[in-house]
Amino acid sequence: MAQINPTVGDLDGNARLIRNYLRIAQEAKVDLVAFPEMAMTGYPPLDLLPPREIRPPAGNRKPAQEDFVRLNKQYVAEIAKEIENMTAVIGFVDYDDVNIFNSAAIINNGEVRSVVHKTLLPTYDVFDEQRYFTPALVNTPVTVRIQEQDVMLGASVCEDIWDEDVGYGVKVVDALAERGANVIININASPFHRGMLETRLRILKRKAARLRVSIFYVNQVGGQDELVFDGESLAIDAKGRLIGVGKQFQEDLVIVDLDPTHENKEISVPTHTPEQEMFDALVLGVRDYFRKTGFVHAYIGLSGGIDSSLVAVIAAEALGKANVTGVSMPSRYSSDHSKSDAQVLAQNLGIEYLTIPIEPIFQAYLHQLAAPFKGRPPDVAEENLQSRIRGTLLMAMSNKFGGLVLATGNKSELALGYATLYGDMSGGLEVIGDVSKTEVYALSRYYNQRIGHEVIPEGSLTKIPSAELKPDQFDPFDYGVVSPLADEIIENRLSRTELLAKGYDPSVVDDCLRRVRLAEYKRRQAAPVIKITKKAFGLGWKMPIVNRLPIDKGL
Repeated sequence: MAQINPTVGDLDGNARLIRNYLRIAQEAKVDLVAFPEMAMTGYPPLDLLPPREIRPPAGNRKPAQEDFVRLNKQYVAEIAKEIENMTAVIGFVDYDDVNIFNSAAIINNGEVRSVVHKTLLPTYDVFDEQRYFTPALVNTPVTVRIQEQDVMLGASVCEDIWDEDVGYGVKVVDALAERGANVIININASPFHRGMLETRLRILKRKAARLRVSIFYVNQVGGQDELVFDGESLAIDAKGRLIGVGKQFQEDLVIVDLDPTHENKEISVPTHTPEQEMFDALVLGVRDYFRKTGFVHAYIGLSGGIDSSLVAVIAAEALGKANVTGVSMPSRYSSDHSKSDAQVLAQNLGIEYLTIPIEPIFQAYLHQLAAPFKGRPPDVAEENLQSRIRGTLLMAMSNKFGGLVLATGNKSELALGYATLYGDMSGGLEVIGDVSKTEVYALSRYYNQRIGHEVIPEGSLTKIPSAELKPDQFDPFDYGVVSPLADEIIENRLSRTELLAKGYDPSVVDDCLRRVRLAEYKRRQAAPVIKITKKAFGLGWKMPIVNRLPIDKGL
């Protein structure tokens, strides 16, 4: 199981990656090797593929889209000629005169023996495969020769094995087993979210034992835009025992010996704490976002608060301390402990630290706005000027030196709209935009424990959260209450009635529901959010900005 980290659109690079793992597999005398879903193109390629509803016949499509699809198939054909004494399954995009397909090429001793098309095309959450692909009508096993034996190999693509919990009427893997397959390869590009490994194991072990076939679940690894793929490819024998597992968040070649005449030894399930998984996922997401987009350096506004501190340590882990700059931008309201906490954090991490006071700029703004604001008392307009000045300075650093600004808002703040558009929301990537405020604290404490000493200052962990935009200002929430409440609204889509049944205060529920709705226009303009939960803001959150559905009927 070759769990590799492809890049969308990089056909040359992905082909080199596949060839490299084929070479390693051949040196290890592997008989059968499988690569992830759409390993040749990277996943998801989105509108690099021509959407179905506007797709003309081949030859009349847009040249870039047509060349991309044509070349990816050509690469598979060229790679197939190089494979000797081995069977390989490679994910790619197949096509005919009208349709394109999410496909797996089964290659045996130098030729493509069969091409299997994906049957079940998901359209939920971040997936929109019916926009592009045509589903298969039938999937049949193919006989391949392995170690002087004929093996009935069944290949399926990602969603084709997720037919139990979702409730599809078509059972692709069941049909392959009924048609004689005794080994099932399922190639995947399955994004990470918390608890995903347990879900995969439950479904795969149950299906393998029921069908009495071995199942090899090969998953992609790496970051792609908002998505993070965790790898953790799984090998399950015909008795439902786990006999192989890939590394988490790393490329890996998982080699499993499958001998039907002997008992396979079951291995233990890898254990990771939730904080470890979340932290490692975010680090991989940041690292690959920079590596694959070509950015090198990150700029972060350091306030001394817990959110920017966590973003800074993630960036330093992902990019190296030499590639991170923390910028302190104190105003007249910035407390001494906030300024010192930001400096101590930067020193502990070993990152570059700059101080750019914003008071002169703030005074100039107030002076220029004195006439149009005349007769109105100071309010959130003056407060948010400070945040927007800071955002402008960070973007100026980005423009001058070519780095990328990392936004520091957490999921609770994005959900409730407690973030300043064109201010602290400025940036090219929302690192912790899928991490609730309570989880921010948990991850920060985890990091200090992981390192073995205090990197994030204790003051940042214990101070009352404050934007420090006016005297004695503190965040207007009890995050111990509103963070899990916001998660229930966003991730579990609970209604007002269901939230009240869980014991939440009606006034708090109504306030949160109202805030979530009103903040939609802000989130629509936010930077991409690295997804680590089952429902994150971004690709998988499709909510109208204009929405007058009564609060008690929905968002």
